[in-house]
Amino acid sequence: MHITVHRVDELTESQRKIWHQAMEESPEFANPFLAPEFAAGVARHRAGTRVAVLHDGGDPVGFFPYERTSLGVGRALGLGLSDCQALVHRPGVDWDTRTLLRACGLASFEFDHLVEQQRPFGPHVTGLFPSPVIDLAHGDDGYPEWLRASYPGLARTTLKKERRMGRDVGEMRFVFDERDPGALRQLMRWKSAQYRRTGRMDRFSRPWIVDLVNDLFEVREEHFTGVLSVLYAGDRPVAAHFGPRSRTVLAAWFTTYDPEVHRYSPGLMMHLRMAETGRRQGLTLLDLGRGDKEYKDWLKTRELRVAEGFATRPHPVAAAHRMVRRPVRGLRNTVLAHPRLREPADRLLRAVGSLRTARTP
Repeated sequence: MHITVHRVDELTESQRKIWHQAMEESPEFANPFLAPEFAAGVARHRAGTRVAVLHDGGDPVGFFPYERTSLGVGRALGLGLSDCQALVHRPGVDWDTRTLLRACGLASFEFDHLVEQQRPFGPHVTGLFPSPVIDLAHGDDGYPEWLRASYPGLARTTLKKERRMGRDVGEMRFVFDERDPGALRQLMRWKSAQYRRTGRMDRFSRPWIVDLVNDLFEVREEHFTGVLSVLYAGDRPVAAHFGPRSRTVLAAWFTTYDPEVHRYSPGLMMHLRMAETGRRQGLTLLDLGRGDKEYKDWLKTRELRVAEGFATRPHPVAAAHRMVRRPVRGLRNTVLAHPRLREPADRLLRAVGSLRTARTP
């Protein structure tokens, strides 16, 4: 096995084609976060983005996108932002993790959404976590019929709320692939306010993330498209979602709604509309992403597993990085795994968010 390292924009058309083929040959690699287009988007805003290409007999057989600091600390591409990470490879390809890190100039490699099937990374996994998904079966029946058949427990209440919103606010309509940039800006405003209100880190306060989302919104390729979906009541947007799709998988990424209409459950309506319309757009999977949320339990048809951990080779930088990062991740996971800890932590974050919002003009 021979390994070469490149900037993303140095990859040839032939290499990108083989990368796409590897995504299509194995279902675990069909997620759009594993596409070369996502790597190219991140690379435009993160200077340390690189791709290691694995060669067998001179032919490219695997692609490992990552980010690297000047000290040799490696991170999965879009760590903290991407919901799926992997070394994408052709079937039957194997590799040695330490050899890979050495070729990439990495002392360590941190990941938090690694697909479970990455066996060579197995010894470095510190935890496995459920990642809910919705399986989508193609059909020609309409939304109400699909909803009643797929989610009988939710259908009556959801359809009732949609009718009520139609009377109170405006007639309901859903656009799966909205091309209005103004709607995308509205989504970012709503989501930014939601982050602040709940005490979370506001991702859209980081210019590079705003620029990345704007860039991906413009990508319209066979294997990767930035999809903005909007739920309208009359001419008024009441909920929106932006996320990437591959040919068969839509990744749920940024979902938000107008807080003035929260009593109608517009966020849940948005996910249901995305799933129903997506199946008619050729999608087979809606990936809801890792995270313990009640609505995910309502909607999921099954769960994938994603891994968290640190791959290292003997190096003082690796030891220092692991010493700092592992306790932080361990504490976070402990809080999230125990309701008695998670609920007080969530209340504290919301209190902080209220103070932060009150201070914001």
